[in-house]
Amino acid sequence: MDQLEQIAESIRAVLEAKDTAREHTLARSRELIRHCAASVKAVHRENWDEAKEGLAIIRAIARQMSEEVQDYPDLYYAGYVQDALKEYVEASAIYALVRSEPLPTPEQLGVPGETYLNGLAEAASELRRTILDTLRQEHHERAETLLGYMDDIYDVLMTFDFPDVMTYGLRRRVDSLRGVLERTRGDLTTSLRQQRLLTALRGLEQRLGLADLGTEGMQVIGGMEEGGEG
Repeated sequence: MDQLEQIAESIRAVLEAKDTAREHTLARSRELIRHCAASVKAVHRENWDEAKEGLAIIRAIARQMSEEVQDYPDLYYAGYVQDALKEYVEASAIYALVRSEPLPTPEQLGVPGETYLNGLAEAASELRRTILDTLRQEHHERAETLLGYMDDIYDVLMTFDFPDVMTYGLRRRVDSLRGVLERTRGDLTTSLRQQRLLTALRGLEQRLGLADLGTEGMQVIGGMEEGGEG
C-alpha cells in the first residue's frame, strides 16, 4: 500500500501540472481571440500600424500558449486551443491578402496544417467585407483582385477531401466560403454593370449637350432600350 500512495502522488503531481497548463492556455486563448479580432478590425479600417502591432502581439501570445501545452498533446489539440490558433491564422492571412503580401506559411505561424486551412477559409470569407468597402469607393479593379484571391483559396481548399475528424470541420467552412464567394461575385458583377451604365449615361449627356440628363435624357434612353429590345 505504501507503493500505491507513491503512485497516486506521482499521478496527482502530473495532473496538477497539466491542470495548471490548461488554465493558463484557456486564458491565453481568450486573450488571443480578442487581439485577433482587434487586428482584423484595424485591417478593415486600414490602420496599418495598429494592425501590424496587433499581429506582433498575437504572434507572441500564440507562441506562449503553444509552449505552455507542448508537453500535453491532448491539450494542444483541444478545441479551444485550435480555435484560438485558427483565429491567429485568419488575422495573419487577412492582413497579407489585403496588403497583397505573401501568405504566411503554417511553419512560420507555428500551427498545424489543418488549423491553417480552416483559418485560411475564414480569412477568405472575411475578404467579402473588404471587397464591399472597396466597391463603395468605386475601386473595381482592386475588388476584382481581392475576389481573385477568394477564388484561388476556395479552389485550393476544395482539393482537401478528407474526413472532418481529420480536418476539424474544414468541409463545412469551405461550403460556407462558396456561398460567400457567390454572393460577392454577384455584388461585384452588379457594381460593374452599374459603373458601365453610369459611364454610358455620362457619355450620352455629353453627346446631347445636357448638363444634367434629367427627364428628357431618360426618355431618350428609354426609347433606345425599347428600340434595342424590338
